[in-house]
Amino acid sequence: MTDGIAWDPLHRELDRWQAAGRVARFWLRDDDAVEPTPALETLMTLAGQSEVPLTLALIPGLTGEALAARLAEEAAVAVAVHGWSHTNHAGPEAKKQELGGDRPADVVLGELGEGFRLLERLHPARFLPVLVPPWNRIDAALIPALPALGFAALSVYGRAKQDGPMPLLNAHVDIIDWHGTRGGRSEADLVAELRHRFAGSDEPVGVLTHHLVHDAAAWDFLSALFAVTGRHPGVRWSPASELLGP
Repeated sequence: MTDGIAWDPLHRELDRWQAAGRVARFWLRDDDAVEPTPALETLMTLAGQSEVPLTLALIPGLTGEALAARLAEEAAVAVAVHGWSHTNHAGPEAKKQELGGDRPADVVLGELGEGFRLLERLHPARFLPVLVPPWNRIDAALIPALPALGFAALSVYGRAKQDGPMPLLNAHVDIIDWHGTRGGRSEADLVAELRHRFAGSDEPVGVLTHHLVHDAAAWDFLSALFAVTGRHPGVRWSPASELLGP
C-alpha cells in the first residue's frame, strides 16, 4: 500500500517542505542501458505514466543504432555517458573501476571523448554532456580534463561537495541491494533513506535504478514512489537538463 505506515516518514518530510514554501526535487538516473529490452520498456512506461523525466546512463562501447532508434520516440528521456565499456581495469584487491589510475590518463580520456562523440551523434535530441562513471568511481586526477572533452557535469553517488573541480549532479538512493539479494531493497529502508536525504539539504535527491537487474520488489518500490510523490504538491521530478542550469 503506497499510503501505508512505511511511507509516513517521507510524507511528513514532504509536508514540512510544503509548509515552508519549498519544493522537494527528485531526479531519476538509470545505469547500464545498451539496447532495447523488455526491462527498459517497463522502466520507460512506468516513468512515462507518472510523468517522471528519466536519464539513462548509456555504455557507449556497447550500444548502437537500435537503442538510438527506440529512444528517438521518448521526449522525456535523456542520455548521459556511462564510461566507455564498463570494464574493470583495477587490480584484483581494489574496488572495481574503469576510470582509474591503472591505465595512462590519455587512454582513459581518449575513450571518454570517443564515447561523448558517439552518444552525441546517436542521440542528438536526448544527449546530456554528463559523465556517469561506472561503479560511480573516477580518479580525481582525470576530473580537471573533463570540461575540455565537452562534459558539463559529473554524476557519482552521495551528497555533492560544493568545492569540487566541476559541477556534480549526483544520485543518492540506490534501490538495489547489491551486497545481499541483488534485488530491490526493502521499502522501509528506502523510505527512511529518502527522508534522510531531504532533511537539511536543498540538493535534488537522485534515485538510482538499474533496470536490467530489477526484480518485483524493485518495480513495486518505483511504482509506489511515483504514486506517492505524484500526489504530493510539494514535490517536483526534474529533468537532469533543468538541474544542470544554463
